Order: sequence, then structure tokens, then C-alpha cells
Amino acid sequence: MPASSSTARAINDRIALHLLRDEGPLTAGQLKTLTGLSRPSVADLVERLQGAGLITVVGESGARRRGPNARLYGIVADRAHLAALDVRTGSVTVVVTDLLGVTLAEATLPIGRNTGTGPAVEQAVALLERTVHAAGASRLHSVGIGAPGLIDPVTGELRATTGLPAWHRKFVLALQQRLPATVLVENETNLAAIAEQRSGAARGLGTFVLLWLGHGVGAAVVLEGRIRRGASGGAGELGFLPVPGSGGLPSATRCDDGFHALVGSAGICVLGAEHGIDAVPAAQEPAAAALVRTAPSAGEPGERFLDELATRIAVGVAAVAAVLDPGCVVLAGEVGEAGGAALATRVGAHLARLSPLNTEVRAGILGGGAVLRGALLTARDAAQDELFSG
Repeated sequence: MPASSSTARAINDRIALHLLRDEGPLTAGQLKTLTGLSRPSVADLVERLQGAGLITVVGESGARRRGPNARLYGIVADRAHLAALDVRTGSVTVVVTDLLGVTLAEATLPIGRNTGTGPAVEQAVALLERTVHAAGASRLHSVGIGAPGLIDPVTGELRATTGLPAWHRKFVLALQQRLPATVLVENETNLAAIAEQRSGAARGLGTFVLLWLGHGVGAAVVLEGRIRRGASGGAGELGFLPVPGSGGLPSATRCDDGFHALVGSAGICVLGAEHGIDAVPAAQEPAAAALVRTAPSAGEPGERFLDELATRIAVGVAAVAAVLDPGCVVLAGEVGEAGGAALATRVGAHLARLSPLNTEVRAGILGGGAVLRGALLTARDAAQDELFSG
């Protein structure tokens, strides 16, 4: 059954808006070429989208061209404002952008371990309010939040998790209750996977696993283009994986003797000390990332340190490959970025001796910023889906 004229117009409008989002400002002639629509149809489309306040003339193409055919049309960026938050164990980072994702304001607030739950929540809320004000935004349309811990796959809420500050969950609930905006919360590692898939090391891949190596360790599972969260939201809790050499077995509440003990920042620091490797981390950077970044300059001890670390990582990657056969594993987070291709190559070589499956190992390129970028992409997609749906 053919689509009605109104449905066809809505589909064409959405296609044009996505082109303007992905390609930037375009002329009517370029829209005609890219959409395959007739000139009159494009003229009607442009008029509809201008009337709806979604696009406007942003300039002209070329210095020699003038008139209607040279007008460049672009999305009205301030039609909606978005916020993305990266909630860490001891800090919150906020970025506020326009509808196209252009950063208008950004801020980070450390929150000490001894800060009470109530004060921590109010400090984090105040940080968001100040950043929104600094961006010149009157209200937010969508907010994306990345946080450690489990996200309930049914309710979408951040679950209370042993070992993480209580203010995390209270902060998310406070935003959901106080803001007249769409508030979306997702596990931080899943958001990093979204970012690496859209604009990082996993670009173009529909199936892969992202191994997050930062202060802690976790994994995101992407199968056939979709994040897989598991029955309880716990897919990818790789820190609890029992592995040889970790000293014991993890428990239901602590992963100190699981894979986390080998490749979490604390475990890597112990390994660095055993090899005589030392480094001073930057602000908010895991100490392990500084060690991995400086190891190549430490000569033979640094090479041995990296090789043993790669062996540890390969054990966890082999377990993931045996169960999921993802074809590609991205070493992400601050440690994965610091190790770069050199660490990824080492892990791949050790993995080839542990697993019969062909699994490529890549280095993530977005580092710790992947969580914030993934949160922003989630908020932007939500806003554009609503505004562009007609």
C-alpha cells in the first residue's frame, strides 16, 4: 500500500533534516541531489521546515553566486539545548550544547569521599544549573547521564550498587524529578561504546566488545548494532570475572579478587612498582594511565611491564571471545588510550595464543572523554528524534 502524501512529506522532511545534521548547511540544489526529490518538492520541503522553525538561511555558497539558488540552509541550532553528564566516583563533569552538539559551556566538580549524600547531590545539581546559565540556555530539552553501576533494563533507573557512592543514585533521581526535560541514564561503559562506534575506533562495526580500562574495568557488548544489557542490566561486569593469578575468587559484592584485581588501576600500579616504573598522573587521570603512557620510555623494564599487562588483559579478552566471538575488542578508557596501538598489538599477540577465534584488538581513541561524548550523543539523538518527527 503506497504511503499517503502527508506520510511521504514527513519522511522526506526527516531525511532532509538528517542530511543537514550530518553534512552541515546545504543549498536547495544539494538537497535535490542528495534526496533525489524534484525541485518543486525540495522547495516545498524547505518552506515547511522554515515555517516549523527547524531550519533557516545561514549563508550563501560561493563568493560568485547570489540569489535563492545560492542560499545555504542549516538547522536552527538553538531550537533546543542539551546537557551531558559524566558521573564518576569522585567527580561530576557537565557539558551543555546546542541541538547540533556544539559545546556552549563545560565544568567539572570534584566531590570528596567524605561528602554526605545530601550535600553531594546539591553540589552536583548546582553545578548543572551554573553550567546551563553560563551556556545562555533557558531550559534543557534532553539530558544524557553516564554513571558507573547497573541500569535497570525495565525501568531505566540507576540501581543501588555496593561499593559506589549513594549520592550517584540520589543525584540521578533528583534530576529526573526536578528537570522539565527528558533525562536518560546509561552505564558509562555502554556510552563509551556508543561514542567509539559513532566517532572512534569502532566506527563502522555492528558487532564488537569495548573493554573499559580506567580506574576500574568493565565491558560493553554491542551485537548487530545494539547495546546488550543483559537480563538484569549487568552484561559486561567483567571486573567480577574469575581469572587465574588474581589471588582468589570475587564475591557477589566485591571484585577485588576478579579480573579487576589484575587490570584495574590499583592492580596496574602494583605491577608498575614491581617493574620499577613510576609516573605522575594528570588531574583526574588514573595513575595506571600515566604508567602505561610513560612505560615505553623506561627501556627494557617498561617493555616487560607492558608485556605482562598485555598478558593479563588478554586473559579477560579470551574469555569474552570464547563466549561472544565479537570479532573485535576495543581497549578503551584512559588506560586503553594511553597504551595505544602498542598495547593493543601486544594484547592481540597474546590473545592469538589463547584463543582459536580471529579477534582483532584495537586501541580506543576517545579516552576518558568517551563517556561524556556518548551521553551527549544519547541526549542529541533523543532531542532530534522528537523535534524531527514532525
